[in-house]
Amino acid sequence: MEVRFPLLMDAATGTELQKHGMPAGVCSEKWTLENPDVIVNIQKGYVAAGSQVLYTPTFGANRVKLEANHIFNKVEEYNLKLAALSKEAAGGKALVAGDMSPTGQFLYPLGNKTFEEFFDIYREQAAALEKAGVDLFVIETMMTVAEARAALLAVRDVSDKPAFVSFTCDENGRTLTGCDIAAVLQIMQGMGCDAFGMNCSVGPDQMVPQLKRLKEIARVPLIAKANAGVPELVNGKTVYNCPPEEYAANIEAMAEAGVMIYGGCCGTAAEHIAAIKEKLEHVEIKKPEPADNGMLPCATEKELFFLDPGTATGKILDCGDDLEDDLEEELESDDELLAIAIRSEDELDNFADCQYMISKPLCLVCDDAELLEQALRLYQGRALYEGNLSENALKPLSKKYGLIY
Repeated sequence: MEVRFPLLMDAATGTELQKHGMPAGVCSEKWTLENPDVIVNIQKGYVAAGSQVLYTPTFGANRVKLEANHIFNKVEEYNLKLAALSKEAAGGKALVAGDMSPTGQFLYPLGNKTFEEFFDIYREQAAALEKAGVDLFVIETMMTVAEARAALLAVRDVSDKPAFVSFTCDENGRTLTGCDIAAVLQIMQGMGCDAFGMNCSVGPDQMVPQLKRLKEIARVPLIAKANAGVPELVNGKTVYNCPPEEYAANIEAMAEAGVMIYGGCCGTAAEHIAAIKEKLEHVEIKKPEPADNGMLPCATEKELFFLDPGTATGKILDCGDDLEDDLEEELESDDELLAIAIRSEDELDNFADCQYMISKPLCLVCDDAELLEQALRLYQGRALYEGNLSENALKPLSKKYGLIY
């Protein structure tokens, strides 16, 4: 199938499985394989309602999540079988998106995972989904930049198919770890994601203000896949109180905000998809067209910055044992741009340990392309570059990591 906009994706998986008998607290992937007709019928309903893309029920089918449910060495098997169910439901009438989600782990020092461990975890799942023959990939409900970056790099390592990235954030546009959704967009589109947006957490009306912010800087199609309202606990049960008509009433505002890809998350059902489809027939879809003001759009993990191209780097910090102390001092200075030199592989551990401290736009100074790439994998923002490397060396790093040079 050819991808055309507006693109209508599916609605909820987890809450629909629960409505159809899945007990709380079980491994949804295992339960789905034991009850395959349930997901097939749910997803056939989505296609009938107008969904053009189905998410494979592989939300927790990564190594970490499966092992937490005492399922070992079955990442490929689970992803192949679960993707096959969505392909059956699609019946050639909808595309199938390989669904990848958070592991629930955190990057050191907030957690105990390294970036390369995240990459290996996601690469294993991405390779299985590619083998399953999915049409595209969706990295969804992300909460940390490190996991999203690792997942996107993993997908790119095994496939050239489109990769969408979707984060979950609160009504103020902040993720669980305090990252501004606008900064996250800048990082992910710099790395070449094919679409970016938000899902889960909030209802459609609360999502619109953040989508309007993203429209100002987005250079890729925007995604809106909201919950059916903010979940409430009623008599011990989670309830979503945004019916299809109320949900669809926000579609015009989403279209004005540059949304080109629609769907529903927790609490939504086939009726929501039908209501969205009907509404989309009467609204004008507007591709985001950010103004080019000549500024450099860089970002730390948490904040977005626009720098004048003439901004000087100021003092260049050495990445030695004193980096933490030097960073504390430099971050209190009036310099707009922070510069760190990477001169040897031995310095990378110091850089990794301290990169979480960085709260100013970062310029990496390095004359070794391999070393620079290692630093870019460790840095969870979008960096600038200063040095003597050639265009041929920098161009692939810009494409892969969003490096600005």
